[in-house]
Amino acid sequence: MKRSELKKLIKPMVKDCIREVLLEEGLLSGIVSEVAKGLNTAPLIREEVVREAPRPRVEKKREHLAAERKMLLDAIGKDSYGGVDIFEGVEPAPPQQSPQTMAANPLANENPSDPGVDISGIFNMGGKNWKALMG
Repeated sequence: MKRSELKKLIKPMVKDCIREVLLEEGLLSGIVSEVAKGLNTAPLIREEVVREAPRPRVEKKREHLAAERKMLLDAIGKDSYGGVDIFEGVEPAPPQQSPQTMAANPLANENPSDPGVDISGIFNMGGKNWKALMG
């Protein structure tokens, strides 16, 4: 008998025997339960990757404006105006809006950092008058 013929005969029998031992006799479930116990008791090791947070657009815009101011000061010369930074505290002008944009957004030309008017105490001003108007 050749080796290949013997292999064809024995291989299915060995496969069946291993399957029987693993599944029917519970060896596989025992291995799985032991591994699960080991996972529950072992401390978990976590690797944390610290990534640098992406810089917000506001910070990039500030850097860009500072670079432009420096470029303008260098262009007019440091000795001009007695060495005073003439752009200190100056905010850029808002972009001009078209009438169509103004109709769609009435606050288009307003400064977004403007706090507006505080109306939190408006109901405490009139007392009985507000109650009469509301009720």
